[in-house]
Amino acid sequence: MNIGVDAAALGMSSAVTSHTADVNAGYWNPAGLLKIEDNQLALMHSSYFANIANYDYAAFAMPIDKQSVIGISLIRFAVDDILNTTQLIDEQGNINYDRISLFSAADYGLTFSYARHLPVQGLQYGVNAKVIRRVIGDFASSWGFGLDFGMQFETNNNWKFGFMARDITTTFNAWAIDKDEFAKIQNAVAGQNQELPETSEITIPKLQIGVSKLIDFNVDYSLLTALNLNVRFEENNDIISSSFASVNPALGFEFSYIDMVFLRTGMGNFQNELQIDNSEQLSFQPSFGVGFKYNGVQIDYAFTDIGDQSVALYSNVFSLKLDFSIFR
Repeated sequence: MNIGVDAAALGMSSAVTSHTADVNAGYWNPAGLLKIEDNQLALMHSSYFANIANYDYAAFAMPIDKQSVIGISLIRFAVDDILNTTQLIDEQGNINYDRISLFSAADYGLTFSYARHLPVQGLQYGVNAKVIRRVIGDFASSWGFGLDFGMQFETNNNWKFGFMARDITTTFNAWAIDKDEFAKIQNAVAGQNQELPETSEITIPKLQIGVSKLIDFNVDYSLLTALNLNVRFEENNDIISSSFASVNPALGFEFSYIDMVFLRTGMGNFQNELQIDNSEQLSFQPSFGVGFKYNGVQIDYAFTDIGDQSVALYSNVFSLKLDFSIFR
């Protein structure tokens, strides 16, 4: 749930909290769903870690009336076809390759979104209710639930402000472990994996604060600049960190031509990395992207990764957005 969706947003290093305004706002800030004028559908696929892990996303949103919008989205992040070799060697020490099976380690996130205008002009809010499902073959599975809350405010001179509070109630996941399947792991290597893992996990709240400004050069050209401050209530390697919270900025830019062709870039995930000589070095994650929109159909591409600008493998992210107005 932290990786992000929509190649257009990822091309701007996810600095979209204040101005997200389509079906993908259900993920970034549900308040932005109020900008859609007709039903919208979004699809995305990306691969990570040399195509070992696949990330798939689908979302749909529709206006209820002039004051409110609803949406639903589904995310799947998984490593499939993992070899299960716990039964490769039998009790007599014989190797039988027919006893090898395959399983998947998959995470699912189902989100229900609702957004509504407030009586103050330019002010709107949105909420998410999330269901989290995690499955590790037949070995273990879990269910979790969480809530998000977001707001956006727009001024008359193209300034936009927003914030998104994720997991505001502290998302809780409860695991169920199949003891018979886990016993196979315990017996696979003598003396290893003898204790059952923890059966519960929590996701602490996070806060994202954003501001953006749209600059129109003339009728044809415009530049969108955006800044995000991503706040986590823990101490880590973020560029600003304390025992209470850490702050990680993200910058994004989108240059557009006649609202049809888009060029995007951004920088985020600034980290103070400890080097082998105990010195610290600042690292960051760059991103690039392009997009094309015509007659209600938008195709976007982003070139980025979930690490930094080092030798880590970069990923190619593709997404499609369809506005149902093209059918009217």
